[in-house]
Amino acid sequence: MSSVDRYGKPLGNLMQFKSDFFEKNDAMLKMADDMGDVLRRQPKREVCKMCGGKLGEPLFTSHDIGYILCPVCGQLNSEYEDTNEFANKVYIEDDYLKNYSEQDKGAYQKRLETIYLPKANYLKDCLVKEAVSDVKLLDIGAGSGYFVQAAKKAGMQAEGIEISEAQVNFANAMAGTPILKAVNSDHISEYIRNADANVLSAIGVFEHIITLDDTLQAISANPKIQYVYLSVPMFSFSCAFEASHQSCYNRHTGGTHTHLFSQKSLQYMADKMGFEVAYQWKFGSDAMDLYRMLCVSLEQNGNPEFKDYFAEKFAPLLDDIQLVFDQSDFASEVHMVMKRR
Repeated sequence: MSSVDRYGKPLGNLMQFKSDFFEKNDAMLKMADDMGDVLRRQPKREVCKMCGGKLGEPLFTSHDIGYILCPVCGQLNSEYEDTNEFANKVYIEDDYLKNYSEQDKGAYQKRLETIYLPKANYLKDCLVKEAVSDVKLLDIGAGSGYFVQAAKKAGMQAEGIEISEAQVNFANAMAGTPILKAVNSDHISEYIRNADANVLSAIGVFEHIITLDDTLQAISANPKIQYVYLSVPMFSFSCAFEASHQSCYNRHTGGTHTHLFSQKSLQYMADKMGFEVAYQWKFGSDAMDLYRMLCVSLEQNGNPEFKDYFAEKFAPLLDDIQLVFDQSDFASEVHMVMKRR
């Protein structure tokens, strides 16, 4: 079965959620550089995060970290391992929550409806095509509960698990009812193996899991899970933009993204679990990244007036430019529904 592919998503008012990337470039870059410093203290990565194949020399270097393209499965690996020490430092000690939560309930709801409800509705549409009406969804790495709430708004039964108790408490407070459970990282695979869910979602999660193999095996071992809905960052044009704009915040290859996926590596992952790729919605932020980096660089180089002139000309073209990137299959993000064979 070949997948049903959809391309592009209007930018809409997403710009307001990314304003810090423009206005606080230096602070965001420092945050990413600090995480990079932690990563560079970890052991060198010798085998691919996805397939375990032996890695060669870096294809490119960005912000002082080399990135190696696996010749077997096409996964892009940083030259350093993401370890428990790295995860503890960047997710817990450095309060990762502060970067991804909206403390005001109105702002939380706006982000939920703007960013996460379209994702939930896309999943619902795919499951309708599959004639699945009774949806029991488990969202792993549920963060601040955005997707669980969105899934509930879309009419699904949904619960989430998250390792951060602070985020669980925040999510439940925003929802006004318990929607997430705190699960220790050592017990996540066991929870997945025993989950009473026919759909598992992982929105921006697989790139952060240290023991990715264990998680994939747990999904494969639970026959109740018939569908996996995922969103992951991809090896894409944004990588080139970041590598060529070293004084701009590297949201894609920097920070907690120690490896990036590709169409080839996602197919490898599906085969490994005994699933097939059924539906894909390909829309990235490459055009936004290029626009942001040009604006920031113009400002840094003493051209604020030209930056404003350029922005007025370029911003209306972002959706059209991004659609071309998306249709090239080398865009920065994919939403994918995998179906058990």
